[in-house]
Amino acid sequence: MTAERGTAVYGEVVERDVVIVGGGPAGLSAAARLASAGLAVTILDEQPELGGQYYRRPAPAVARHWGDHRPEGGRLIAQVRAAGVECRTGHLVWGVDDDGRTLLASDAAEHPVRLRARRLVLATGAFERVFPFPGWQLPGVTTPGFAQHLAASDHTTVGDRVVLAGSGPFLLPVACSLIELGVNVAGIAEAGRPYRPSLRALGTLGHPARLRELASYAARLARARVPIWQETVVLRADGRDRVSSVTLAAAARPTRPVRTVGVDALCVGYGFRPQTDLARMLGCEVRIDAASGDAVPVTDAAGRASRADVYVVGEAAGIGGVHAARARGLAAAYDILARETRVTVPVSEARRVVSARRRLARFTALTDSLYPDPAALLATLAPALPADTMVCRCEAVRAEEIRTTATGSADGDLNATKAWTRAGMGPCQGRECGFAVAGLVRSVASDQGAGESRVEVFPSRLPVRPVPLTTLLELAGPESQEGDA
Repeated sequence: MTAERGTAVYGEVVERDVVIVGGGPAGLSAAARLASAGLAVTILDEQPELGGQYYRRPAPAVARHWGDHRPEGGRLIAQVRAAGVECRTGHLVWGVDDDGRTLLASDAAEHPVRLRARRLVLATGAFERVFPFPGWQLPGVTTPGFAQHLAASDHTTVGDRVVLAGSGPFLLPVACSLIELGVNVAGIAEAGRPYRPSLRALGTLGHPARLRELASYAARLARARVPIWQETVVLRADGRDRVSSVTLAAAARPTRPVRTVGVDALCVGYGFRPQTDLARMLGCEVRIDAASGDAVPVTDAAGRASRADVYVVGEAAGIGGVHAARARGLAAAYDILARETRVTVPVSEARRVVSARRRLARFTALTDSLYPDPAALLATLAPALPADTMVCRCEAVRAEEIRTTATGSADGDLNATKAWTRAGMGPCQGRECGFAVAGLVRSVASDQGAGESRVEVFPSRLPVRPVPLTTLLELAGPESQEGDA
């Protein structure tokens, strides 16, 4: 640790041309291109290894026996290191200093680090969109992303007989990963009806590579005789020490059961939500996406935010998949290089990236149109949620308390409901329950005549992740530690 006592700044201070937060596909792509052009680049990721969720490195024992499930990720990471990027893994970026430009982080040993740069690239990724239901806190109930992580990275299964539920194309590759490990995938409950023939689905013919990928998943599921129940959602999960069955309902009438399936694991998720806490904390403008209800940073084609020195790329800029994430990372890199007087950017190379980004954006829009809008699903599911369902597991807040508060003392305001009930104030900072709490507040405000919610998403708060008290004391300097002692 270093200290600058003259300016009362404690902890390590790092200054670079570019600091990139997030070591997934977007952050790695940007880092490799920027560093290869001669810029001083630091990339930070809270995990012990680079790769993010998509390129997560397998455990050494798994890699020795089963190989690397995504070798292109390993090649990209090697390219980043060879380009001279300073890679700081195990670094949690948890806030922004009072100057509005210095990132606050803690390293793997929980010592504080301050980072400044002429350009910031936020590639903070996304988290899974979940919606509660009776029994969702039972052991064996998890998200598809967690199941995929165990299967692909650790070669471990979440159970022997599994149902996948929710909505979105991500359910298909997760099911295939489980099948490869010998899991009995009892079925996939999809809230929409994207797999029925339609004129809209014909648009996929214009994207042959993505269509082949979808066809391969469909073929594997067909060989394993995995049924896909469309327009179906989870009504409840039952079990004693572990989930033993899941009852499914019609999506249009989520209180009407249609079948019960015996399982020992249930994976439920409704796609992903951009992780924008840091962007909002830096003062970047966001908009509320009507289709998803998510806060999405306002950026130009290159990912440049309303703050001229900040770029938001990858899934943090909007959910689009790994190919779109990499294209966004490269687009930001080229825009930064174009603004650097000492760097010459090949025009043809930059144009290829722009073209790819536009093509992938069209495919993302097409995919989104095939699946139900999360906001529309929320409007159907929230009113049907039983009163005693635990919505915020961190603070043990049930649906009835949220509804009562929203129509009473909170007067239909999401943030006031959070303050009164503490829903969303636990360690996860609303990442698990925020989507559901917003839906409950909106539904009771509409149904019972309360005032309209003036806040669509929970505000970004410092710290964005739990930080050890020792880190904060060290950041404040020796005087605070002496006083505390």
